[in-house]
Amino acid sequence: MTSQTITAAASGTWTLGDLPVHRIGFGAMRLAQNGKAFAPDAAPGDRGRAISVLRRAVELGVNHIDTAAFYFSSLRSANELINRALAPYPDDLVITTKVGPGRDPSGQWLPHAGPGQLRGQVEENLRQLGRDHLDIVNLRVLGTDSIAERFDALARLRDAGLIRHLGLSNVTPDQLAEAQAIAPVVCVQNPYGIGVRPDQDAFVRACGEQGVAFVPFYSIAGAGRDAGASGTESPEVLAVARAHGVSAAQVRLAWTLHQGPHVLGIPGTGNLDHLLANVAVGALRLSEEDVTVLNFAHSGGR
Repeated sequence: MTSQTITAAASGTWTLGDLPVHRIGFGAMRLAQNGKAFAPDAAPGDRGRAISVLRRAVELGVNHIDTAAFYFSSLRSANELINRALAPYPDDLVITTKVGPGRDPSGQWLPHAGPGQLRGQVEENLRQLGRDHLDIVNLRVLGTDSIAERFDALARLRDAGLIRHLGLSNVTPDQLAEAQAIAPVVCVQNPYGIGVRPDQDAFVRACGEQGVAFVPFYSIAGAGRDAGASGTESPEVLAVARAHGVSAAQVRLAWTLHQGPHVLGIPGTGNLDHLLANVAVGALRLSEEDVTVLNFAHSGGR
C-alpha cells in the first residue's frame, strides 16, 4: 500500500448519533507524553510534533478524535494540543471525550467521579477544548456496579445542551442495557483486539445489532496496554503481515475493522509515519483465509 495517497475515507463511514465519521479515527492518549501513558514521571512529548500529527491527521480525512482531560503530562494536555492545532474546528470534526476518572496535578489517579462531580469534568473538557458543547462524552466505568446515577447525570447535561451524544467506556452488556434505558448510547469503547478479550466477541456483535458503535482500544498495543506495543507478535499475525507487505500493527487494526461496519478504530500515535500507516489500513482488505488465521490467534489456538 502507498500510505501517503490513502485517506481515512477508504475505511468507510459510520454515524454516531447524527454525526458521520470515517471508521479510522485518532486517539490522543499518547500526544502529551513520551513512553508509558499515565506514568506520573512521563517525559512530556514534543509540542510541535504533536500539533503536526493532529493537523496531518485531519488533512488525511480523520474526522473522529478520541481524547480526555486526564490525558496530560507535566507540561501539556491532549485537549490543549487539539485546541491549539485544530481550532477553529472543521465542521465535520467529531471529538469524543471521557469522564469518570481524574488525575491530580502530579498525575496520580483520583477516585472516579460520582454523579455530582461529572458536570465539573464536562466543563473542564469544554474549557480545554474551547467548545460550547461536547460532541460525544463517554462515561468511563470501573467495575460492574450500577451506572444508572452517573449516566443519568450525563443525560441531564445532554438535555441542558452541554453534550450532544453519550457513550460508555469499559462496560459490560448489562451496563449498556442499563444506560440505554436512560438515554441513547451511540458508542461503547472497550479493550479489544487480536488476543485481547476474546470474551468480548459476542458483545461486539451485539453492539452492531443495536446500532451502537464499538470502539476498541489497545487493538494495536494488545497486552502492552498503556505502554504500547510490546514488539513481540504471534506467528499468525506476522504471516498475514508478510503476505500483504504491511506491519503487524496494521494487520491488528485491519482485523478489528473486519469485525463489523460499526467497529471504529482510534489508533493513537505521536509519530507521523505511524499515522500514515494507521490511516492506510482503511484500504487493507483481509481475505477469508487471513481472517481464519487471525481468528485462530485471537482465540488462543482454540
